[in-house]
Amino acid sequence: MVLFRRVDSELLDYWNLGNEGLGTMADLVIRGGTILDGTGSEPFEADVAINGGKIFEVGSDLAKGAEEIDAKGKIVTPGFVDPHTHYDAQVTWSNSISPSSWNGVTTAMVGNCGVGFAPCKPDERDLLVKLMEGVEDIPEVVLTEGLPWNWESFEDYLNSLDGREYDLDVVTQVPHAAVRTYVMGERAVRHEQATPEECQQMGQIAAAGIKAGALGFSTSRTINHRTLAGEYTPTLRAAEEELAVIGENVGHVGAGWLQVISDFDDPDAEFAMLKRINSRAKRPMAITILQRDSRPELWRDLMAGIAQANKEGAQILGQVLTRPTGILLGFEISMNPFSGRPSWEKIAKLSMDEKLVHLRDPSFRKQVMRETCPAKKLAGRVSTYERIFPWDGVYPDYEPPANQSVAARAEREGRDPEDLVYDLLLEKEGKTILYRPLSNYAYGDLNTVGEMMQHPNTLVSLGDGGAHVGVLCDATSMTYMLTHWTRDRTRGEKVPLPWAIKRITSDNAKAIGLNDRGQLKSGYKADINVIDYDRLAIGYPEVAYDLPSGGRRLIQRSEGIDATIVAGRMVYRDGISTGSYPGRLVRGPQNWAQGPFGPRGALKGLRGPLKGPGSGPFCQTRMTTKGVAA
Repeated sequence: MVLFRRVDSELLDYWNLGNEGLGTMADLVIRGGTILDGTGSEPFEADVAINGGKIFEVGSDLAKGAEEIDAKGKIVTPGFVDPHTHYDAQVTWSNSISPSSWNGVTTAMVGNCGVGFAPCKPDERDLLVKLMEGVEDIPEVVLTEGLPWNWESFEDYLNSLDGREYDLDVVTQVPHAAVRTYVMGERAVRHEQATPEECQQMGQIAAAGIKAGALGFSTSRTINHRTLAGEYTPTLRAAEEELAVIGENVGHVGAGWLQVISDFDDPDAEFAMLKRINSRAKRPMAITILQRDSRPELWRDLMAGIAQANKEGAQILGQVLTRPTGILLGFEISMNPFSGRPSWEKIAKLSMDEKLVHLRDPSFRKQVMRETCPAKKLAGRVSTYERIFPWDGVYPDYEPPANQSVAARAEREGRDPEDLVYDLLLEKEGKTILYRPLSNYAYGDLNTVGEMMQHPNTLVSLGDGGAHVGVLCDATSMTYMLTHWTRDRTRGEKVPLPWAIKRITSDNAKAIGLNDRGQLKSGYKADINVIDYDRLAIGYPEVAYDLPSGGRRLIQRSEGIDATIVAGRMVYRDGISTGSYPGRLVRGPQNWAQGPFGPRGALKGLRGPLKGPGSGPFCQTRMTTKGVAA
């Protein structure tokens, strides 16, 4: 075994450095850090040498590098891999795929939930823009002026991204809504059923997209995805045969997964259908799993169904988040407790300074408080004060206890909750943000999320970067995996740091077919984070006006990520961009160690259920930078 490692090291050395042989200076050496290699193994102290965009060697006392990072007392991890983001538009106009890239993510998959911008005929662009405006809360003017629209087919879309440079790698999926609209036009928007010929055409388009380099096909079956006018996503009522034919065509290519989000209103029938589609497609399937307040135990039934299906030969995984799916409320962003009320709607589109003039007017305040929101569902989301939380601490709290809610605070102060929330939102010149957990918080804590993450058939994902940009910002969810779940949690059990790193690196990379990254080993892609673990923290969400045409979005940064490296080049140092953009569009599955010895030993995609820590649902552990339990 020792000889095998030595021979491979020599081959890699020859491959990366030419005929100069061993001892040639590496491009970059990360010196003396605590290595968490992405396998779940115990941490160890070592150097990491990088050459040619790949990890050359992990060991002690390595030769000097052309550039070095002193990582003593820091942890060194693979870059994070997020299979669920919505940067489909942003990747067409920006080098910075933030806020994900600010938070240690080095590979982001777009095209989730069946929404995207390709394929698209020129005269149907407005249909996709309106859908994305509603689903992802991106203003129409941003999309209209920002998107270059230099494509029609999905392959054209990929070609348009090929020449672009990013601060992380981008991988894609073929979105069902775009495909359906391309084939059926207005009939797709009206939710008419596809003919057999149209189903086959959609399948061929999806297969062509996979052949061109997409890593999956995605669809949405939730009523939460709709235009601003309230029109449901074109894929909502797509028949089983349509989805199955598309899946079969993807299956014939022999690559890519199927990504699905569903409400599971009839869970038995819906899951049985997805199971049949998976059987016909013979490709892995990823299903979004959330805990709903109305049916807080449904997720268990779904995971039990997934476990049984996988025992029978299926390949199905649940995608879960590290914290609640929650919305942010404020006067500067898309929703607040007074949304939908006539007086608020009159000022909703004004600038913040103009809003403040009205909000500080006692007569306006009195009037808006007399009103009610005509939309009961919206009112339930934004004005259920026992489920709305101020953030009073140094850092945002995504597991707040009930006694910190607006309702509880108002009761202690002897005030009307609505009066209190109005005052809270006026603080900081009207820029205060309140937190409203929507799912994954039915019991008022994150114990359920912990169980979800530890289930052997789940992926930790759903960062949703680029999505719902005026109401949420969950792109820090992977950083949260480290801060909250391995170090800071006080309301329940924690998880081991090595396991947590594995979940957000190699497990995700393998699941989507990227077997060249996610581990700190010779031959793997040099996507790496150097983290001051003790200092790692998530900052408060804030509003930025940095989209095309000055469009607004919520952003969130983290502290303590000392360096983020993509393909061997440092893209962020102490949270500041270096101006280097080595990230690229990645086409198709990737094997590791594409050197002189080829993909020997390469993982060939998903091989059964992913394994958890194997020691009960939780493990009370705090890892220090020396890898010692404290």
